[in-house]
Amino acid sequence: MNKAADKLKEVKCVIWDLDNTMWDGILLESDEVKLKPRMRELLAELDSRGILQSIASRNDTEHALDKLKEFGIDTYFLYPEINWNAKSTSIDKIRLNLNIGMDTILFIDDQPFERDEVLSVHPEVECLDVTPYETLLGHPRLNPRFITEDSRRRRAMYLEDILRKNEEESFEGPQEAFLSSLGMRFVISEAREEDLKRAEELTIRTNQLNATGYTYSYEELDRIRRSDNHILLVCELTDKYGSYGKIGLALIELKESCWHLKMLLMSCRVMSRGVGTVMLTYIMQQAKNEGKVLRADFKQTDRNKMMYVTYRFASFTEISNDGEGNILFENDLNHIQPFPPYIDVLVTVAGKRGN
Repeated sequence: MNKAADKLKEVKCVIWDLDNTMWDGILLESDEVKLKPRMRELLAELDSRGILQSIASRNDTEHALDKLKEFGIDTYFLYPEINWNAKSTSIDKIRLNLNIGMDTILFIDDQPFERDEVLSVHPEVECLDVTPYETLLGHPRLNPRFITEDSRRRRAMYLEDILRKNEEESFEGPQEAFLSSLGMRFVISEAREEDLKRAEELTIRTNQLNATGYTYSYEELDRIRRSDNHILLVCELTDKYGSYGKIGLALIELKESCWHLKMLLMSCRVMSRGVGTVMLTYIMQQAKNEGKVLRADFKQTDRNKMMYVTYRFASFTEISNDGEGNILFENDLNHIQPFPPYIDVLVTVAGKRGN
């Protein structure tokens, strides 16, 4: 088990410039720009690894988008920012739309001035010249240990989410009515061996809705999965647009006096779907059924405040706090929130028992 902050974070999104970066030439000076050699294959490989891609370019929007479509690569780029704004502003908009950390972005631009401008505003962003682009696939931050089914579908899942957001913006009525219209199904199950690659990926990639910020390797998770004194749960969310994939993970240590929640995390992609408490509610119900109190570890960071609020809203109280952000919560389980009425919850857990 390692603290996530101690590890170099994997890149979640590569943001590209266009002129003399994506292609050779300047589009406004000549329409005869040429896509750089093997660029199409490079984009496809990054996409297959689950690495998102976008564009921050000073260009005419319609002209540039037409050129990307002509090259057959337009669908790779989510929330492209093609305008005359500062690149740092464009990158911030992309980050907000993708809901990722600035320190998980790699920006590629042929102009030193543009790279320096971005770094002056966003020092967490890694900026690269385009010159070594043909060796980009060997970059250590672009090589996830595992490529899971969720990884391969990542861009598709974001595109599905764009459809959801468009429908939400046009929906007339209360938020709960919109959520009910999605037909959401939340599936909780014990982690199987085939889930562990995605489980490791979740511990590495999830920061905002991560109670402890710890990462677990595939091997550690497999040992935990096999332990009679632990329960390792995964959850998946689907709706009428498709699957969000495996979006949550929980690790419970079964003790004689209590159940101890050692890890709870949820993908930030589902923050707006009102499902953040479903896994916690289920764990609380099961602990109460076993006649146990529930304890939970929490490590405060500058990015997981929402998880702190989630615990407090669920009636957890602090029983210890070392003043350095390490908190132990406890819940007597006298008050448990019900599942939200707009979600169909399906549980497929065998039901291990502790001491």
